[in-house]
Amino acid sequence: MYEEREISAAAAIEPAFRVMKRMLFEPFDFKKWLVVGFCAALANLGQGGGNIGNPFGGHGGRGGPGADYVLDWIESHMVLIACIAGGILLIAVALGALLTWLSSRGEFMFLDCIVRDRAEVGGPWNRYRAQGNSLFVFRFVLGLIGLGCLIAVAGLAYLLARPDIQERRFGGSAILAIAVGGILVFALVVVFGIIKLLLKDFVVPIMYKRGVGTTTGFGMLRSSLLPGAFWAFVLFYLLKLAFSIASGILMMVVILCTCFLCLLGCIPILNWYAVAVVFLPILVFMRCYSLCFLQQFGEGWRLLPPEAAQGAPQQAPVVPPAPGAAEPAAPAPGEPPPPVE
Repeated sequence: MYEEREISAAAAIEPAFRVMKRMLFEPFDFKKWLVVGFCAALANLGQGGGNIGNPFGGHGGRGGPGADYVLDWIESHMVLIACIAGGILLIAVALGALLTWLSSRGEFMFLDCIVRDRAEVGGPWNRYRAQGNSLFVFRFVLGLIGLGCLIAVAGLAYLLARPDIQERRFGGSAILAIAVGGILVFALVVVFGIIKLLLKDFVVPIMYKRGVGTTTGFGMLRSSLLPGAFWAFVLFYLLKLAFSIASGILMMVVILCTCFLCLLGCIPILNWYAVAVVFLPILVFMRCYSLCFLQQFGEGWRLLPPEAAQGAPQQAPVVPPAPGAAEPAAPAPGEPPPPVE
């Protein structure tokens, strides 16, 4: 448990801004921006939002002759459709696994750049291999569970709507399927979204600080931080939501007004990297915000040196051993964390 003290989400805003300002503008180093921006782009790779089309689009009532022909063709080629859908799903899962692995390694690279206030790629890529791979496995399994839940919800919705589907009309069964499916999908989005937010904002820093695996990091968050500070975490995410909305609007305005980014829009990887470099202050601030909030729980949870929030030179962070050791030892600067349990 953390020592008794007031935990304030608002109090973390100013120190996070100071750390960002000192790191990126005192002094301004374009080469540093490029390297740290690369790590930031890698950390956020494949995490953009997306929309799911409405499967019940179109007009109500019975479909016309064209719709009847399409439904007849689908019913008579179910095996072919299932094989094509399965192949597309496997490709999507493989691509998602690759992006998740790169992003998981990038999370620790970006965090290391901020904590140590230096632009480096190869060092943190190698030093935090174990933590990055542990994060990848957890996120990949979580993604598979989420995919399985969505498939189950889709199957349930199909069973509920099947009478209307067989009669080729939009009636009570279809409405019930939409209502039940929508509620279940919303619940899944909320649950998995909370897990994803906690994982990125707090579990990753805990893994970096303590040199532990993902499940152990979640256990530390649940047992040592959340009790007694639940509403502080709620306020933290409400403020972060406000920052995200404001920064999202700013990003859209700048992107629409910047021909360079528009020209790069046809090359997704370059566009992703360019956006990360241009908006690096926002990305660094958002990362520092959770670190400054976390360090309010005590020195044992601090990643940023105290001097960082006051404008003094940055020092290498202390990475204590895994839980269970008698006293946390202070390793020499640059020493990698202990292996993941």
